[in-house]
Amino acid sequence: MFQGSKLGHHQMSNMSALQQHVAFFDRNKDGIIYPWETYQGFQAIGFNMIISCLSAAVINMALSYSTSHVHNHGGIFKLWQSLLPPLFFPIYVDNIQRGKHGSDSEVYDSKGGFDSAKFDAIFSKYACTYPDRLTYAEMQAMLKGNRDVNDISGWIAARMEWSFLYKLAKSKEGFLEKEAIRGLYDGSLFEYFEKQHSASAQAQLR
Repeated sequence: MFQGSKLGHHQMSNMSALQQHVAFFDRNKDGIIYPWETYQGFQAIGFNMIISCLSAAVINMALSYSTSHVHNHGGIFKLWQSLLPPLFFPIYVDNIQRGKHGSDSEVYDSKGGFDSAKFDAIFSKYACTYPDRLTYAEMQAMLKGNRDVNDISGWIAARMEWSFLYKLAKSKEGFLEKEAIRGLYDGSLFEYFEKQHSASAQAQLR
């Protein structure tokens, strides 16, 4: 079972919680996440080839333009670049806060930092069965409660993210534990499941 996360180490890493969340998928640690790295990340935590491939395509296409460094430059000669998605759909880790979507829990603030009050509010508001975990139905109620009016893309993004989390991290009893959700927000949950998946694969080879 996943226990704890590294949220207390932001100052050491000089990365926001949101940057740490996506940095797991930056497999070569160059600050840029290409679709094949997203694919490798999903494979590393145990998702099959089809889900990993589809996730890589959707996530990189959705986040590449908004995180692109093209937005950091002015001038008319840059206008044509600003109208086109970057080649190979890279996601830039240092600009990931630009990719925040609506209809979310708002646990990430506008700069990608972790808002502990918003995180605790998930459980005080929706954890009706147990105070430190969510049932599937409670998770669905949270997603519905977070919806912004006419924000269909945000609804879809939030549902996809939490569905992946539930499939990955639910307990044997079908709960999402508070510490597992906390680990999602800073990426430490991904590291945990990568180690678990690697250990399982090696055991099968023996």
